Amino acid sequence: MKNLKTIALTLVVVFGTMTLSAQNKKIKAENSSITWVGKKITGQHNGKINFTEGTLAFTGTKLKGGAFTVDMNSIIVSDLEGKSKNNLEGHLKSDDFFGVANHSTATLVFKTIADKGSDVYNVTADLTIKQITQSVNFDMSIGDGTARAAFKIDRTKFDIKYNSGSFFDSLGDKAIYNDFDLTVSLVF
Repeated sequence: MKNLKTIALTLVVVFGTMTLSAQNKKIKAENSSITWVGKKITGQHNGKINFTEGTLAFTGTKLKGGAFTVDMNSIIVSDLEGKSKNNLEGHLKSDDFFGVANHSTATLVFKTIADKGSDVYNVTADLTIKQITQSVNFDMSIGDGTARAAFKIDRTKFDIKYNSGSFFDSLGDKAIYNDFDLTVSLVF
């Protein structure tokens, strides 16, 4: 009888631990997206950039972690066509901005996650662009096989100072704002 109780208790512990252990869910990079908006005195530009890979970690249905890699060579401009589009994409890939020849990927690694209820989480993560890591904070909503977040990044914290009014005087209408907006949609 004692052996049966021990076996039953062991099974409860093992199965309970299995259901509470972290489950990694890889994102479907081809179905996931990052859209960006960069603003300047005279207007704005927008585009997309692709994930290389990414994983969200869950314990049961609760978000517990995440890590992502972005292909910086994939940056495209959506609001222009022809030569203007090619010129801006080339400039964004140059050392004035993301320096993709030497920094072909960017990464985001979740550090802390606070459950806000209703499948919304406040995430603090380490974002690495051009081998410079800075902390970012955003809310992420989790749905059925999807996750969404929107947040601002100060490009100057990643040594992207081109035409920043914070570093250069007399730019006039050539000034580009430091913050750019990212909207992330993940499918897993």
